[in-house]
Amino acid sequence: MDGGAQYNPRTVEEVFRDFKGRRAGMIKALTSDVEEFYQQCDPEKENLCLYGFPSEQWEVNLPAEEVPPELPEPALGINFARDGMQEKDWLSLVAVHSDAWLLSVAFYFGARFGFDKADRKRLFNMINDLPTVFEVVTGASKKQQKEKLSVPNNSSNKSKSNSKAGKFSKPQPKDEEEGLDEEDEDEHGETLCGACGENYASDEFWICCDISAATREPVLDIARKFTAWAVCCCIHLEGVIADCLHTSRMLIL
Repeated sequence: MDGGAQYNPRTVEEVFRDFKGRRAGMIKALTSDVEEFYQQCDPEKENLCLYGFPSEQWEVNLPAEEVPPELPEPALGINFARDGMQEKDWLSLVAVHSDAWLLSVAFYFGARFGFDKADRKRLFNMINDLPTVFEVVTGASKKQQKEKLSVPNNSSNKSKSNSKAGKFSKPQPKDEEEGLDEEDEDEHGETLCGACGENYASDEFWICCDISAATREPVLDIARKFTAWAVCCCIHLEGVIADCLHTSRMLIL
């Protein structure tokens, strides 16, 4: 493994820069240099690995001989599965293992140089802002970008429609009870007594009879003459008698 110079990043920014360089090299191997990468992964050879270097270069080679290795090793034997799968599925599999290796190397440096909780979180957030190798190789990152671009347009359209709806909506009355009281007064203010012909007054007891003449007691003989609202005193009915008229409708204000 001699594709890039070895160095040890010690800060979050340096580790992230190392991560981006290795990631760029592996993406290049699986996209623009895919034909060359495919040819180098000969199933007849021994266990091969895909390495990415901080210099944005890549290399297919045997794993390190030293044990334990200086850095975490990538997946072994990627060449053995090449002819047993469709090419796009094989490339996706290599991309997934490449993502795992990149994360392991980045947090290996973090552990080695004593990154605390805040540093590890910041490093992860910086890495997480980038599309994974798998997302780039499979085209998922482009799809996600298109979806993100479509979301603001939809939200802006909704906000415009809401603003239009608010502009033409009728204002609601501040006091609904007052509005109902006014409607009741207007409705009953035009009511005339069926006996004396006077207008409705809010301080009087009125009754409306809808009783059939053939089915009631004699006490209702007077009330059954009226088919409209009437003042009880005009038809000689007291409130107590009116309460007994279960089939009548009473309005007491």
